[in-house]
Amino acid sequence: MRVVYMGTPDFAVKPLQALLADGQEVVGVFTRQDKPVGRKAVLTAPPVKVCAQENGLTVFQPATLKNGAGLALLEPLKPDLVVVAAYGRILPPEVLQCPKYGCINLHGSLLPKYRGAAPIQRAVMNGEAVTGITVMQMNEGLDTGDMLLKKEVAVGCDETAGELFDRLTEVAAALIPETMRAIEAGTFRPEKQNEEESTYAAMLTKADSRLDWQKSAFEVHNYIRGLDPWPTATTMLDGKTLKLFRSSLQGDAFGAPGAARITENGLEVSCADGAVLVREVQAEGKRRMSAADFFRGHPLTDGTVLV
Repeated sequence: MRVVYMGTPDFAVKPLQALLADGQEVVGVFTRQDKPVGRKAVLTAPPVKVCAQENGLTVFQPATLKNGAGLALLEPLKPDLVVVAAYGRILPPEVLQCPKYGCINLHGSLLPKYRGAAPIQRAVMNGEAVTGITVMQMNEGLDTGDMLLKKEVAVGCDETAGELFDRLTEVAAALIPETMRAIEAGTFRPEKQNEEESTYAAMLTKADSRLDWQKSAFEVHNYIRGLDPWPTATTMLDGKTLKLFRSSLQGDAFGAPGAARITENGLEVSCADGAVLVREVQAEGKRRMSAADFFRGHPLTDGTVLV
């Protein structure tokens, strides 16, 4: 089958590799444009572009798919199917209608929950015990198309969004052969989404980083792991930003929300109804390290309250 693949981040790499391993003819790869990364703003290619080039595939990086720009690139490729995974752009109607079998999306949630840009992070932030991958026939709505396949995945109680990303990309890749066989054979029975059950997973920004210690310990813990590795949960200590990683629930509160103390296991902080233990931190201008090691060199004053 002639396939055009659209994806950008690490999450989208293994499904592309799975298409190639399945013997599909990938006639083109669409991805986002290279962007500056790090303090030195080094222009860096998206992970999917790197993978595509390593496999000798033709790469397209259009600034937009609108106003016929996407169709002009897609039509000459004569795709039977477009497979999308975390591409990061809206596909206009003419692109959706171009391939023989339309466009399918490998979405990182159990639709209709967590439609939108950050389904994996938001599921962790909300303390979901189960999430998964949905293979969806795309339409003009935002993740509203008919569902073709679903695979549930349990979420660990201390698992980070980054760790869940890694597991879900494996699941998405594993669904590729079954998906392709069913499309070729016409054996799918599309399932409509229940609009009453839909939720939206808004894109994360750095503005989401700041923790609110007035929330429950469960909520704080889920925010810390849901924002790892980006944009990263933060609090203020002595007027400076402190990034927090690797948390777990830690019993009863021992002070007002934000009250902090150091133990042999790390940094304990009181919340509204309990406490969390933070095992790793990163101070401004410093590397990420164990909280125990950091506070050995930066003693925490008794009665310190994080804000």
